[in-house]
Amino acid sequence: MSESAPVIADPEISGGIMHVPLLGNPNTGKTTLFNALCGLRHKTSNFPGTTQEARIGVVRIGPASSDSEVHLVDLPGIYSLELDLMEAAICRDVLAGRLSPKGEPIGDPEAVCIVVDATNLARNLVFVGEVLRRRLPTVVALNMIDLARGQGREINLRTLEEQLGCRVVAVSARKGEGLDSLSAAIRAATVPTHTPPGDQSELEHWADRLAARAMQPAPGTSGSADAKLSLTDRLDPILVSPWTGIPIFVAVMVAVFYAIFSIAQFPMGWIDSLFGFTANWLEKVLPEGILSDLIARGVVTGIGATAVFVPQICLLFFLISLLEDTGYLARAALLMHRVLRPFGLPGHAFVPFLSSHACALPGIMSTRVIPDRRERMATILVAPFMTCSARLPVYVLVTSLLFKNHPLYAGLAFVGCYVLGAGAGLFSAFIARRTILKGPARPMVLELPTYKLPSLRTALATTIDRGWVFLKNAGTNILAICIVLWWLGSYPHVAAPERANVLRAQAIDLRAIAAAEPVPAKAQRADENANDLDREAQRLTAAHAQAHSFIGRGARFVQPVFAPLGYDWQLTVGVLTSFAAREVFVSTMAIVTSAGSDDTDEIVHDQGILESIASAPRDDGKTPIFTTATCWSVLVFFVLAMQCLPTLAVTAKEAGGAKWALLQLAWMSAVAYSAAFVVFQSFRLAGIS
Repeated sequence: MSESAPVIADPEISGGIMHVPLLGNPNTGKTTLFNALCGLRHKTSNFPGTTQEARIGVVRIGPASSDSEVHLVDLPGIYSLELDLMEAAICRDVLAGRLSPKGEPIGDPEAVCIVVDATNLARNLVFVGEVLRRRLPTVVALNMIDLARGQGREINLRTLEEQLGCRVVAVSARKGEGLDSLSAAIRAATVPTHTPPGDQSELEHWADRLAARAMQPAPGTSGSADAKLSLTDRLDPILVSPWTGIPIFVAVMVAVFYAIFSIAQFPMGWIDSLFGFTANWLEKVLPEGILSDLIARGVVTGIGATAVFVPQICLLFFLISLLEDTGYLARAALLMHRVLRPFGLPGHAFVPFLSSHACALPGIMSTRVIPDRRERMATILVAPFMTCSARLPVYVLVTSLLFKNHPLYAGLAFVGCYVLGAGAGLFSAFIARRTILKGPARPMVLELPTYKLPSLRTALATTIDRGWVFLKNAGTNILAICIVLWWLGSYPHVAAPERANVLRAQAIDLRAIAAAEPVPAKAQRADENANDLDREAQRLTAAHAQAHSFIGRGARFVQPVFAPLGYDWQLTVGVLTSFAAREVFVSTMAIVTSAGSDDTDEIVHDQGILESIASAPRDDGKTPIFTTATCWSVLVFFVLAMQCLPTLAVTAKEAGGAKWALLQLAWMSAVAYSAAFVVFQSFRLAGIS
């Protein structure tokens, strides 16, 4: 029977606090145990001077009092304290009292909790021996005890305690078994009475002997675990083999991709509609002026631009947590390692690349699964090359202009966009790993855990935690960016163009005619025409304001830079505004090109937005904005360019500084500009305008 989880204390209580690092090898269920002990009552930050995440959870043992509070610090999972890795250095510094997540040395920890996989005892005991040599009060949490018993294994806890010289508690983090006993043992932890051998080879012989002595058949079994292990033994030859594993991997990733891409669109649509409704409502209830514009179009729209990504981020981490908990994610990383290794990337990078096809924000955040810092940085820098969902409206527009009434060709162009983006990302990673991120390729040391049912509790806790971290850290930066862009696109205010005033006057006349018209059908028609004229006047006013805003004036100023790509000032406006978010390109072009007709009686909605954009002329009144050469140039530019300021904000956060975000912006912009230049000029040389 499982025990109830410990009572959680208020993290703000001070006095009598125990600081307890939680250590363990990867795949020991350490994070699951942390979540089971602390639930959602924890804070997430980074260790000072690093990009390594630190989570501090608060556990209270016994009655509510200030002397019963334990602060658990979830340290990175490592195979050895002696490795020359950032994660191992962090663990060493925390154990030595030189480092804490708050940045201030707090001295030796009051206790240490080592999480051990009960199904892989010998290998885990090597790490236990390394920690015991630090001579700190220690408790060993023998996790996954239920799985060990299910495999026909029983572990003699008394033998382990006698040989280790410290308390050993059998727990099952997934089922909640042993949590109360573990909490009490942490509180009463003492310095081990024995010290394991110091030589590494001797330590391994010591761990093997101790594991053999402590292991014994479970009651009612014959002592053989072969039958219980046969599921893993039967599945691994299928799932790890290149011939069968890769097709299965593709199917699994397609399912995950489909879930992120399709299921998340419903809550994303609801969030988008909610914030859109709120912005419109605020514009109606607030007095007209700068305050109304700022709150409705700056603050609310900015928050909405942040919140709309949360469903994708939460769904991504929920599915990743489930896959990791089952043991399959380790197999997938092993398969992709063969494909990505020539480009200087590990197999772990496939998760960020996959999720970046939905949105680069969760893709960059998921690079935390990559152990090596250089490989993680390279993945962060190139992840935005993957075609995200925000690019799709641009692809639809441009391919529709290029291949009108030819959906097959348009579909092939779509596929080409995905291939071009992925190829550019791998090429960029290849260059980065041999220049600014040069370093030896890290061997992929990866344990293949046994298959087990995933923990929904852990998946939900991870989902909520990641979603909150995104809103808290990225949201503030994104909100500030949106407010600045709103101001640049809204000011200075200019008077409406004369043509718009004429349309409004005609609309007033038509409504007067409609009011006096005795025939209902004619009156309705006149009223509809008046509404059409009003809409056209609004579009012309918006286009005029856009052209004369700071962004519009800036577009005219920088247009000579984009002229070699075939862009006039109107297209330059669309490109510049899309640096805030790619998906605004289509709506921006619809507004800017609405001023393209000289016929004041033309009703644009009869023509259609796509046709209006396709036929919109440049300033000469003859040459279309979107020629064939220009369309191909725009398509290539949007495939490769970094046009998403929220992504830059997340890159700066995850990479550890704004310099990496600026490097990402500069490199992707240079690649996009160069490729678009080659495409446009090649079409011109071929005589295709």
